[in-house]
Amino acid sequence: MLMFPLDGMMMSPASHRPVTPTRQHAGMPTVRSVFLSDIHLGTRACQAGRLLDFLREHPAEHLFLIGDIVDFWSMSRGIQWSPDQNTIIQKVLRRARHGQKVVFIPGNHDEALREYDGVSFGEIQVATEYVHQTADGRRFLLVHGDEFDQVTRYHRWVAVLGDMAYNGLVRLNGWISWVRRHLGRSGYWSISGYAKRKVKKALQFIFDFEHAVIHNVRNRGLDGVICGHIHWAAIKEVDGLTYVNCGDWVDSCTAIVEHHDGRLELIDWDGVVQTPPQPVEGALLDAEPNAIPNAAAQAKRRTTQILTWRPRWVARSVALKRGAN
Repeated sequence: MLMFPLDGMMMSPASHRPVTPTRQHAGMPTVRSVFLSDIHLGTRACQAGRLLDFLREHPAEHLFLIGDIVDFWSMSRGIQWSPDQNTIIQKVLRRARHGQKVVFIPGNHDEALREYDGVSFGEIQVATEYVHQTADGRRFLLVHGDEFDQVTRYHRWVAVLGDMAYNGLVRLNGWISWVRRHLGRSGYWSISGYAKRKVKKALQFIFDFEHAVIHNVRNRGLDGVICGHIHWAAIKEVDGLTYVNCGDWVDSCTAIVEHHDGRLELIDWDGVVQTPPQPVEGALLDAEPNAIPNAAAQAKRRTTQILTWRPRWVARSVALKRGAN
């Protein structure tokens, strides 16, 4: 029952709130790589303002855009393009011009751009997939993931209807969030997140997707995968390989960053710089006391990420200890 909240955390899609900086930009260390997916530019649900804040706080050497960056499906029904979305395009182009490696891997919502595989536009490389080697030598397949979704591949009309329904839920969440704020209720309750956690078919879809992707990666002799598509952020071990999902910038506002030693960190962006990263592999029971934030909410998020990155036997042993207490 605890598995899904640990693998991906839903954040509020409420209107953008200014970032409260926790460090000075002048001394801010860069990360090696930033991985983003499912931004859905061109839609009302796109959290462009929050993404801009995230990008300002995370300069990097590499920027990987892993599909559904521009939502041509929704734009065919009506375009919702904000000034913040314009700024995102300008910022990405500026990063590419200034020497940052930018790779764009189209997804199913921007699949028309797959015809330009191998072409570079404004120093941005387009690729249907990409193999990225982390600083510690691990090799990850970067792919959007829709090719492992049987509904998207073989029942496109069902996928389009599902997309319309999902956009409706996200819009409804905006109204619910507004009501909760005016009632003084803290926190955010996501309808789509609740459905993914509670509806058995949705859970099975996520499991099937993860194992299909990992099976493909294993056949290629790689160490893991970094993907998107299902709007469910995670870093975890699946069948001995590392499965990483970037989440989205519609409902959860999540991203993956790689640090200069190769560690991967899942960021839940709520306007506060997240806690220091931990290794993908290895137990994290020896964390220093001063590494744990004082705020209860930050501590809760940190615990969630630690459990996500623990090997299965460590998570199991922690659960047994809790049961004994």
